[in-house]
Amino acid sequence: MARNRAGFGCAVFSILSLCGLGTGVAILFDQSRPLDPGQPITIKFESAVKTSDAFERLQESKVIRNAGASSLMAKLMRLPTKIEAGTYKVRPGDNLEKIVQSLRSPIQHLVRIPEGWWVARVAQKLEESGICKAEDYRKECADFAGDIDPALKLRGRNLEGWLYPDTYDLPVGAGAQKVILRQLKNFANKVLPEIPASVDVRRTLVIASLVELEAAIDADRSKIAGVIENRLKMGMPLQIDASVLYAMQQWKELGPGEVRTVASPYNTYLHKGLPPGPICSPSLKSILAALNPDSHGYLYYVAKPDRSHFFAVTYDDHLKNIRRARSGGSK
Repeated sequence: MARNRAGFGCAVFSILSLCGLGTGVAILFDQSRPLDPGQPITIKFESAVKTSDAFERLQESKVIRNAGASSLMAKLMRLPTKIEAGTYKVRPGDNLEKIVQSLRSPIQHLVRIPEGWWVARVAQKLEESGICKAEDYRKECADFAGDIDPALKLRGRNLEGWLYPDTYDLPVGAGAQKVILRQLKNFANKVLPEIPASVDVRRTLVIASLVELEAAIDADRSKIAGVIENRLKMGMPLQIDASVLYAMQQWKELGPGEVRTVASPYNTYLHKGLPPGPICSPSLKSILAALNPDSHGYLYYVAKPDRSHFFAVTYDDHLKNIRRARSGGSK
């Protein structure tokens, strides 16, 4: 490519020398004039590039007529000489100044990764959004090989629960590892400062992930975290439906008795204690609730029609709350 640009530059100056300035300028203008109008195309630069290198890509994509002439014209017009990394939309038929202007405004491609989604659900959304293949994201999350803040110590670890849910500007085709690194850096910036050095981060994330999928309103988060801690202290199984759904890798209504049929260490009906790892990406609110559970005597809760919860200390009161919830009671 470099030889082509150099060759064109030499040719232009030869023309200027042999044919005179007027003829040379005419050829330069002819070779840098817009092509016929066409549909916009997107072009992605992984890192910052010289404008002349960007023009080579644009010539290959049939957006401009001649990269060398356009580069020389851009210099004469004192247009920017560098294009930042990003994804851009350019249109054949635009003049050189407008094309360079387009290369100064990268496209935003905002993708929302919701709180409470586990890796497989996020992977599917990323594939549907054209960011990366779902399989690549799942594999990278299952055995992380990238580099990130050493404080996280995540190399070779399953990343479930560490991938901060947020809205990200993700270029089409960004790839799985880039998405993951963005999520982990976000986690390091927003979550780690909130967790005291003496606290077990992994345990906090496991409890926070359970809270995230059980609590529908903020007021219940710390209460549910308190129920989890109370049950753990008493050696009671947590009996959390969301952990069973994670084991099944399905988000659905569980049928009668179905919780007892799922053979998995994540089934908190069959196994006491916390599940082996987080079951989703929890929000910061749920992480703070896990760090600061309410102190109370509740061991049970059941969802009301409005998605808040009744809480109870005894199983008899819990059964009463279930009946109240089924009858549409909200108080």
